[in-house]
Amino acid sequence: MKRQLLFLLMLVSAAMTAGAASKYDNPDTIVVARDGTGEFRTVGEAIEVCRAFMDYHKVIYIKKGTYKEKLILPQWLQNIELCGEDRDQTIITYDDHANIKMMLPGKGDGGMEMRPMGTFRTYTLKIQGNAITLKNLTIENNSARLGQAVALHTEGDRLLFVNCRFLGHQDTIYTGVEGTRLYFKDCYIEGTTDFIFGPSTAWFEQCQIHCKANSYITAASTPQHIAYGYVFNQCTITAAPDVTKVYLGRPWRDYGYTLFMHCTLPAQIRPEGWHHWREEAKQTARYLEFENTGEGAATDGRAAWSRQLSKKEAKEITVDNVFSRADGWKVEK
Repeated sequence: MKRQLLFLLMLVSAAMTAGAASKYDNPDTIVVARDGTGEFRTVGEAIEVCRAFMDYHKVIYIKKGTYKEKLILPQWLQNIELCGEDRDQTIITYDDHANIKMMLPGKGDGGMEMRPMGTFRTYTLKIQGNAITLKNLTIENNSARLGQAVALHTEGDRLLFVNCRFLGHQDTIYTGVEGTRLYFKDCYIEGTTDFIFGPSTAWFEQCQIHCKANSYITAASTPQHIAYGYVFNQCTITAAPDVTKVYLGRPWRDYGYTLFMHCTLPAQIRPEGWHHWREEAKQTARYLEFENTGEGAATDGRAAWSRQLSKKEAKEITVDNVFSRADGWKVEK
């Protein structure tokens, strides 16, 4: 009898634990607020309660405030939306940079040693999961200009960024995995050197791209077998008052693909437009433009190894074509 009673108590306890664990296993919105008026005070706590591989859309609503957090959305999370109350006043920020020293595995005997953390550990937000949406948020790396400092690091596929700000200096946005698809709409992105870089396929629609220094906007590393890399459509490029010369991009890897079309380019854009980085990249880099306007859009001085699209070619550059895969994913414009 005692054994039966003990077993019954264990079943009740397990049921209560399962019930508690599943409290957030539903499509309801979770509210985060620094002032304690939400269910959680940090974004990280809200992310932790989301169920793995959800088949429903879950919103984490983040009230206005500054959240100093270094966050990862792991690969087992999907269909999550991080939505801020106000783009300019809902800020997720951190301040790592590549030259901060930390304990890391040694390069020789495998022991631990102090050495710089490197670019790819500096993110404020890393997204590893698929089907993630960010809306009305500022993602910032506010470190001093002491090295590469990533604000947004992406590894997942089918990622949407709507009305967001991405603030940083060198390497603000790292699109980290080839073949993954990212869509940026009505976003503000700023930086100094190579501040949009990586191998992913990314479409930037009606975004403002702000250059804070004489340098390079993009550093695409699109693999040779991937048809499209970065596409900027109807974007506006701006520059700080003291900036005098900006390149649209340089190829981090030889077959880097970058296209600016229907964009407004300022006078600070160099006449040649593009930099080859390595001499051999002149033969392989895929750097394209189509019907840009503004003082920096003149084509007569462009690098001979870059190209202007024909109207027929440009007609084929659509979001659906660029993102076309067997999974049939469509961006809701």
